[in-house]
Amino acid sequence: MSRSERDLVTALRDELAAVDPSRPCDRVAEADGLGPGPIGREPSVARLAVRLRRAGERASTSPFDWTKARDHCHTAWLRGRFLSRGSLSLAGGRTHLEFVVAPEAPALVGRLADIGLPASWRVRRGRGVVTSKSGEAVGTFLRRIGATGALLEVEARQVSRALRGELNRVLNAESANLQRAVSAAGRQLDAIAVLEADGRLAVQPSVVRVVADARRATPEASLAELAERLGAHRSAVQRALERIERLALGPSEVPAGSRDGRRRERSRRCTHAPRPAVA
Repeated sequence: MSRSERDLVTALRDELAAVDPSRPCDRVAEADGLGPGPIGREPSVARLAVRLRRAGERASTSPFDWTKARDHCHTAWLRGRFLSRGSLSLAGGRTHLEFVVAPEAPALVGRLADIGLPASWRVRRGRGVVTSKSGEAVGTFLRRIGATGALLEVEARQVSRALRGELNRVLNAESANLQRAVSAAGRQLDAIAVLEADGRLAVQPSVVRVVADARRATPEASLAELAERLGAHRSAVQRALERIERLALGPSEVPAGSRDGRRRERSRRCTHAPRPAVA
């Protein structure tokens, strides 16, 4: 991840660590989710653990039990588990949620499924690793456990990255189309010049001469724009220009990708195809 993405993930975790559960049962659930082990190097999460443990010592509630707890307690427990054992990656515009847990990976997958977060697990270096790569589902999960402001920034960046990717795709496609159109117009102008020089253009049908004049007047126009200017069908304009190229160029010089080139290739294949044996 880039530094800005790491800073954004840190801000999201600080926002979750600042959530103050209002119900005593939620405090117990979140403390249970944090677990008894060391929390790590994040000061905000360490302060949360101290605060919840002190509140738990003063409370007289029963220990947390997922099967008997309510939805808000489930949310608090998952928030604690994410802060203590979870990580979030935003590299390359992809959202990757991961929990590194030792023996409870299958149970955690089931608990995440209970709240609608599809996840899978595997063993990596002797530890169970639970992962989810569905960006929409991960966003829903983070929003449910209390991430709002930082999550909005995450989603805004993802939308911005997607828009830039789509814009680049469209620009690349338009650039390729323009390059092909410029190349075709250049060939057509050269062919028109050849036919005009040897007098063959003057004896062509009127539609061919009209299309040739229009192409010379507007070299940058596309086939559709030429057709609109002449009040003709696009296919008629295309046939006229292909006729001009065919007459000006030798058979071996007709572009392979053009209609005449494809037609000549099919004709060659049919000519050289083996004839069926006569019984």
